[in-house]
Amino acid sequence: MEIVYVYVKKRSEFGKQCSFSDRQAELNIDIPPNPELAEQFVERNPVDTGIQCSVSMSEHEANTERFEMETRGVNHVEGGWPKDVNPQELEQTIRFRKKVEKDENYINAITQLGSIMEHCIKQNNAIDIYQEYFDDEEAVEVTEEAPSAKTINVFRDPQEVKRTATHLSWHPDGNRKLAVAYSCLNFQRAPLGMSHESYIWDLENPNKPEITLKPSSPLVTLEYNPKDAHVLIGGCYNGQIACWDTRKGSLVAELSTIEFSHRDPVYGTIWLQSKTGTECFSASTDGQVMWWDIRKMSEPTEVVVMDISRKEQLENALGAISLEFESTLPTKFMVGTEQGIVISCNRKAKTPAEKIVCTFGGHHGPIYALQRNPFYPKNFLTVGDWTARIWSEDSRESSIMWTKYHMAYLTDGAWSPTRPAVFFTTKMDGTLDIWDFVFKQCDPALSLKVCDEALFCLRVQDSGCLVACGSQLGTTTLLEVSSGLSTLQRNEKNIASSIFERETRREKLLEARHREMRLKERGRAEGKDEDQNYDELAVDLDQLVSKAEEEFFDIVFAELRKKEAEAMQKKPETQEKPPALESEEDMLGEEVEEEEGEEEEKSA
Repeated sequence: MEIVYVYVKKRSEFGKQCSFSDRQAELNIDIPPNPELAEQFVERNPVDTGIQCSVSMSEHEANTERFEMETRGVNHVEGGWPKDVNPQELEQTIRFRKKVEKDENYINAITQLGSIMEHCIKQNNAIDIYQEYFDDEEAVEVTEEAPSAKTINVFRDPQEVKRTATHLSWHPDGNRKLAVAYSCLNFQRAPLGMSHESYIWDLENPNKPEITLKPSSPLVTLEYNPKDAHVLIGGCYNGQIACWDTRKGSLVAELSTIEFSHRDPVYGTIWLQSKTGTECFSASTDGQVMWWDIRKMSEPTEVVVMDISRKEQLENALGAISLEFESTLPTKFMVGTEQGIVISCNRKAKTPAEKIVCTFGGHHGPIYALQRNPFYPKNFLTVGDWTARIWSEDSRESSIMWTKYHMAYLTDGAWSPTRPAVFFTTKMDGTLDIWDFVFKQCDPALSLKVCDEALFCLRVQDSGCLVACGSQLGTTTLLEVSSGLSTLQRNEKNIASSIFERETRREKLLEARHREMRLKERGRAEGKDEDQNYDELAVDLDQLVSKAEEEFFDIVFAELRKKEAEAMQKKPETQEKPPALESEEDMLGEEVEEEEGEEEEKSA
């Protein structure tokens, strides 16, 4: 087989051309023979050689021509019509079709082609050779390393008078920055000389904050606008709502008026999913949730009073601590209260009765964290008192899962944005707990001592790798978790979904059982009340009869003693009783017996 390779390059592309010329031979080195070296060589005799009996093979290759492809357009024109028939004319085409359909050859051809076409259609429906079966499957990396976390950076409050880091917010564009709100939450115990400033930190520069925010009152909460990374909304300790635009500097761009603001510190702010990206909610312990538009901050657009009796009475309202809004459920928002109750609200409702949809009660103290699962919005996490609870909207009487009661008070919590079965909690003893209920449900998968003072706030980066924790002394610690806690595991979504569904079903069965038991107990209690009334009546009659008998005998014996005393005064010298007196006693005894018989008959 002749192998031919055609070079398509020009001669100039092969490099510099060689120029050869004729010249006489030159002797560069002459090494004469050395007899001493020849003596060192030993002749080997005999010589063994191995011979392979198989056929000798050699490498074979061939050049093939490359197939070049190019895309061209095709002009589709309706064809198949005779020259005398214009396909644009409807009457001519109908007339021609009727003429052809009457031909016998046409019917036979259609019958034969029909079976072939049916076979092809069945084949095509059975399997699609162009289908990408695993295209929608995400690349999942299974890691077997132990859960771990390490500290990357520490951002300390630059002020001398230390304050609590009360809220954290990640920059929405790349998470390169972190906004931290600083405040003292002890009522009327703010130390002298405490600064009102809050800061935006650059992750690469922990020594100095990048931007300083200067509010009129210390910030309790601070949130980046997810649509405009230059805009932040903050809730102040005095109840006002402040807005910043980092392009304009450190001063407040918009500020709500005192008379239309909250009357208590603003513990929760959250941005809404809107076309303008300028709407937000704020919540306070004064029992009000206000709806704001940052373009006109003079007064709120709407106010919702957290009165679960649905009468909108502010004196009966529950104090709001935390807020939750999910963009996939645009008409709903949830509020965590000081009393341990979660209130589900409808922001599109027109009447006060429709604004509060339902309530979930299960905590003994304020709910500091409230967040829906990013993969399954029907399930949400609450953190309060000494435990964290997972709820389902289908089960309102009790939570479907909860952690054990810890020795230290829980202060904040959040779901992992990349794994549906992982969530984080912080505690007053400075510990960060990472829970993975697919791996372990009784204890956290990882418990990490972050600092010696209490942790007050927590925020997870969108990639799930970085976690920021704020402490009581204003120190913000940046942690990086291991890939096993931030990478979606194989089949984790299905496992988490089945766990949520199973626990919801179990709670529904328990609720139905408890409902039946309560109805039975109520029925028994009503029956016992009737029997008890009859018993009380009978007991009362017996007591009245016995009391009447005692009073009667007391009167009788009192009369006897009186007559005896009179008789003794008349005849003091005689020791024996006169017969007349004895006869009178006998008569009185007979009268007593008769009256006792009458009383017994009456009582019977």
